Amino acid sequence: MRAGSNSMSEMKEGVVDTAAASPDHHETLVAAVKAAGLVETLKSEGPFTVFAPTDAAFGKLPAGTVDTLLQPKNKDQLTAVLTYHVLAGSIEARDILNGIKGNGGTVQYRTVQKQPLTFRMMGDDVVVEDAKGGVARIAAVDLEQSNGVIHVIDGVLLPN
Repeated sequence: MRAGSNSMSEMKEGVVDTAAASPDHHETLVAAVKAAGLVETLKSEGPFTVFAPTDAAFGKLPAGTVDTLLQPKNKDQLTAVLTYHVLAGSIEARDILNGIKGNGGTVQYRTVQKQPLTFRMMGDDVVVEDAKGGVARIAAVDLEQSNGVIHVIDGVLLPN
């Protein structure tokens, strides 16, 4: 896990602004947040913890999945996928690691969508497992924002 910067200029931005300007390439995520109508929600006071898939993570989905999700008729499904990447509150990397260590190797957090994400160690990496058994590695952590924190992941999490 790579720690994020905590500079004052980054602290003034919200999670959507930071994802849009991210060097980790979150253009697909930002487009999806806009298509789902979640921009204002994620710009609100929060705090939120967002597990932000990179463009490469979205590229791992089966061909056509992203285009299908971005269609207006699939807004509810897109919203479900995106809100599955968000926790209420500001959960930092140390909170996740302490939870893993203190709970016998795994810890669960409920998303704002009310479904669980399970965190565990895989070698030296912290990974998050979704409801369907998919696993994403947390690649960068603690990108602190004015309304929460972002953790960059290398996969897209899918709810039931």
